[in-house]
Amino acid sequence: MRRFALALSLLLAGLAAGLVVSGRLRATTDAAATDAAPAEQAAPAPATRAATPMVAPGPDFTRVAAQATAAVTNIASLQRVPVSNSPFANDPFFQYFFGDQADMFGSRNRYESSLGSGVVISPDGYVLTNSHVVGDGDVAVTVGLGDKREWRAKVIGVDPSTDLALLKVEASGLPTMPWGDSSKLKVAEWVLAIGNPFQLNQTVTLGIVSALGRANVGIAAYEDFIQTDAAINPGNSGGALVNARGELIGINTAIFSQSGGYQGIGFAVPSNLARKVVDDLTRYGQVRRGSIGFMELSPLTSRLADELGTTGADGLVVMRMVRGAAYQAGLRPGDVILSVNGALVTDVAAFQRSIADADVGSTVAVEILRESTRRTLKVPVQQEARQRGR
Repeated sequence: MRRFALALSLLLAGLAAGLVVSGRLRATTDAAATDAAPAEQAAPAPATRAATPMVAPGPDFTRVAAQATAAVTNIASLQRVPVSNSPFANDPFFQYFFGDQADMFGSRNRYESSLGSGVVISPDGYVLTNSHVVGDGDVAVTVGLGDKREWRAKVIGVDPSTDLALLKVEASGLPTMPWGDSSKLKVAEWVLAIGNPFQLNQTVTLGIVSALGRANVGIAAYEDFIQTDAAINPGNSGGALVNARGELIGINTAIFSQSGGYQGIGFAVPSNLARKVVDDLTRYGQVRRGSIGFMELSPLTSRLADELGTTGADGLVVMRMVRGAAYQAGLRPGDVILSVNGALVTDVAAFQRSIADADVGSTVAVEILRESTRRTLKVPVQQEARQRGR
């Protein structure tokens, strides 16, 4: 019995020892598995980095701007304006009954200043700007470059019809800007506007050509503007509009704004028109612009066509006219102008430009429609009377 008890004790002890060893082995295996899992997660398969989208760089105009700004000037003018001493100078009742008798009180001088920009167009000192920057009458004009050099300028001539003026300073070897061909401009082409807004000299802004051939905007008598969204502000007038090749393709002239500041709509005189003005002002002191006599024109509408008994035509109706060259050539009120030198006309401003650009002394062929009959008139081009120079 004692032997049996001893054998049973040894058996139970061995069984207990086996359970302890087995439990340790299982614990070790579980622990190893638990430790291995994070190691597998911490070392995942190499992942491919997400590709960064490529952004095309913007246009680089640093070289163009560096060259062009050297030829843009600051212009300051001081104009003497006589002012009446009459206490009734602004009284419309007194003016109506007494008119010029207000001069009996004498007058005094008042000086008005104007600031703007200009462009050097020749090494010997010719500078192009706007006529509204220069002003009218007795005026003193100072031209300054970015390198701090300044000169008193002589006004060679002004052309209010295009709002351009030509100045001359006594200097040589000045930096200039090459002329560009504005007829080759395209909408959405990059341009730089360079000038002195708010007396901040050599300011450069970037934009595009928004439209070409803008007219009937009420800025000047002769309108054929480049429209741009390059920032133009007070003081930019007379500055340069430059293409991506660094060529002068316009003279910044005006903005459309309801606030007085930049709103994304600016206008510049095309370089080709500016060159013609410069050539005439240099040679004659005034612009020789063609004319065939004053006439009031209106686009042909369906109502006017019914009144005139005309159908199936586009053109301009002569509403009234003076007895000038066109009248002498046979044009009459009620006639419909169809074309000038073979070019169709449907816009009053375009017709006026075609006549103004014609050489003085030449003849233009004006095709008209009168009572459903087409005929062509040969009209001599005379010099426009509304000219003045300095």
